[in-house]
Amino acid sequence: MMNARDVLLDSLEKRWRKYRSELKTCRFEFSEEAVHDLRVATRRLLAVFDLLRVVVPRKLAQPSRRTLKEQLDDLDDLRDIQVLLADISEFMHEAPELSPFRGYLQGREKQLLRLSRGMVKSNKSKTLSARIEKTRAEIASLPDELLSGQLLEVLDEAYEKVTRRLAAVDTEKIATIHKLRIAFKKFRYLIEILHPLLVNFPAENFERMHTYQTMMGEIQDLEVAQQYVHEWADSASVNEPVRTHYAARLKKAVNHFIDDKGEALTFWRSAPDRSFPWEKQP
Repeated sequence: MMNARDVLLDSLEKRWRKYRSELKTCRFEFSEEAVHDLRVATRRLLAVFDLLRVVVPRKLAQPSRRTLKEQLDDLDDLRDIQVLLADISEFMHEAPELSPFRGYLQGREKQLLRLSRGMVKSNKSKTLSARIEKTRAEIASLPDELLSGQLLEVLDEAYEKVTRRLAAVDTEKIATIHKLRIAFKKFRYLIEILHPLLVNFPAENFERMHTYQTMMGEIQDLEVAQQYVHEWADSASVNEPVRTHYAARLKKAVNHFIDDKGEALTFWRSAPDRSFPWEKQP
């Protein structure tokens, strides 16, 4: 099993390399897939710095985290539009009433593509690269004796936030599900980094966590769709079938979530002094 210092160094190196590769690809071919892959790579590198804030000086980790977060935020609107357009393509055969809404979104996409392409091309990574080098040196100097315990404490705290968000969920208030999704996403990304420190961590949990997060992500995407429908309706004739389409799907997605939301309690220990779920004997 890898020691904690090597886990951090390995994660930083791999995710930094992946981020640079996806940034290069996105600059060369600014496609929907390239934007998606860059966002994923940025999120995963950002997760490393979320973790490092606990074990390296804040003045070292925070600027890199802020830079990555700003880059991610710059692509949020484009991502939302492209997800909605892909979704409409899947439903057009059974919901042709979505066609005028798709036209509206395509117009918005063109505007955002111009803006986002410019932001990606102007992305200067030299400063970030210098910070990465300093961060790598700082990690290499960390004493490993207490590091593993510190990192597991971060996971315990992240999971405790998940359980609080889960307890606060009100299915009549979509924002409470969104807050749970954000907390769970951060927990999931931390697990992806730190699982080498966990004895017998089930590999299938990665897929299970992804599925759980996707379930909440679908709710968020449908909520965003409704926001764009409202915006579109202010500048076009109100199309009630479009509203009905998204309202019905959102209700169905929320009901699915209600049935499966408790699965979040199966991914981690309930307290630092308790066993992990995968350690329990049948």
